[in-house]
Amino acid sequence: MGALFCYGIGLGILAPMNAIYLSENIGLAKGQIVSVFAISALLNLIVTITVGIFSDRMRSKKRIAVVAAIICMIGLLMYMRADNYAQALIFLCVASAPSGLIMGQLFALARNHFARLAPTLVEMALIWLRSSMSVGFFAGLLIGANLYVLATFQGVLWGNLAGYAALMLLLLMHKELGAETPTGGKKVSAPKGGEPFSLLMLLAILMIACADAVRGLYLPLVVKELFGRAEFASYIWSVQAVFELLLMTVSGYWAARYGTKRILMLGGLCAIACYAVYLAAPPLAYFFLVQPVYSLFVSIKFGVAMGYVQRMFLGRSGFGASLYESIILMATLLGYVLPLFIEGYHPLLFLIPTAIIVASLILIGWSMAKERGPSSGVGSSGDTAVAK
Repeated sequence: MGALFCYGIGLGILAPMNAIYLSENIGLAKGQIVSVFAISALLNLIVTITVGIFSDRMRSKKRIAVVAAIICMIGLLMYMRADNYAQALIFLCVASAPSGLIMGQLFALARNHFARLAPTLVEMALIWLRSSMSVGFFAGLLIGANLYVLATFQGVLWGNLAGYAALMLLLLMHKELGAETPTGGKKVSAPKGGEPFSLLMLLAILMIACADAVRGLYLPLVVKELFGRAEFASYIWSVQAVFELLLMTVSGYWAARYGTKRILMLGGLCAIACYAVYLAAPPLAYFFLVQPVYSLFVSIKFGVAMGYVQRMFLGRSGFGASLYESIILMATLLGYVLPLFIEGYHPLLFLIPTAIIVASLILIGWSMAKERGPSSGVGSSGDTAVAK
């Protein structure tokens, strides 16, 4: 939990400011900024899914995360000294390409840990762990905004580096459970309660994440364009993070009670409502007011969707966690590129995530319809058999 908290701090410090850093400090144009993020995200995707495929055969998942954190720290030290497009591209790739491994392997570690020690609490425990990252992200947003005011972008980058350093130290102190139970040497039976594989739902989750990626990259730039203050983006996200903490557990409970797909649809509707407000280019206060609504969407995306993907691959926790991270990274890559079709940083950019969310809701509805058809038939025949 402490490791995810520190990871969240580092992420929150840099995430809202990174695009502005490339624009203002290094002087990159919109297309160059997009290419830097897109190429680094592509490398992150390749590294994450490749290592995820083989991670379940490795004895230590902790070691993967520690090595990834060290490489990210080295990349950040180089990124601080970038002063042109080529350097920014190369150094950000080094700083971010291994980062997907950290989240994937941390959640794989956590799933293995709770599956052995508290199997009935696995899903809720993972949601609480994700909440701890949101707590760190919230703290990081506030720290990052103040570091920017006090020490400019260099302070922001050093804060991000400190988050990785704390994460690495906590991982080194963590004792990873082996392949056997702590008490008796018998291997744990195969986990139960998984989800059937659904390519349709994976595509819908990819679209949900893609819409959020568009908003994540371009909201700070749109806010800067509309109101002229870069730090406002961090304050807006801090409101979102506060409500994430409250809604993460609630969304997990709703998913368990009403079904994952219904809650994913609810999250999509919340996102559409929020994007509609952004499109109207309202006063700054409205950007803050809609954040609780968007927080529910983000809580569902990170908590409910993540658990759903991992449950498709319960027997391969490393691959399942890495697959979810790969979906997020692929969505990020697409989210960076799509807004290039709209000039500047106008609120009209948010037409793109709105359309993507609508498409994802159609796919989820289609999946629910397919599921309902066969299941009702099986259920009725089963009832008949019992009656006889």
